[in-house]
Amino acid sequence: MLKIKSPKDFWAGLMFLGVGLFFTIWAVANYQMGSAVRMGPAYFPTVLGGLLAVLGLIVLAGSLAFHGPKVPALHFRPLLFVLTSCLAFGYLMKPLGLVLATVAMVFLAALGGHEFRWKEVTLLAVALVVFSVLVFVKGLTLPFPLWPDRFS
Repeated sequence: MLKIKSPKDFWAGLMFLGVGLFFTIWAVANYQMGSAVRMGPAYFPTVLGGLLAVLGLIVLAGSLAFHGPKVPALHFRPLLFVLTSCLAFGYLMKPLGLVLATVAMVFLAALGGHEFRWKEVTLLAVALVVFSVLVFVKGLTLPFPLWPDRFS
């Protein structure tokens, strides 16, 4: 009987295959393909999506074996918290500023893990805030608000 020898490779291959097929189908359905000589807007996403799907098939096939451990269940809690933290960052950036939105994102994402330590998460949040301010606001001079309007 065919089993999965590497659950991580199995899920990664499935994800690559799904994302590659999605973008290939989406590009072909919504844009003109063109040709290799006169590339249309769908050409590049179609090629990249196709390559990603092929890579997904290779990784997926490499994860299969005739004997191996059972595939573990997909854990939705980390996925939900990381997705929520990204959405929260996007929505909180304008009203709260870069500093508070980044702190909220780090703490929300950390809640999805099986271990939550206040000290480690706080240090990570501070480091990420300092890095973000130095790189994006000071280095790249992007016009991100640092704090809410009422604090500045």
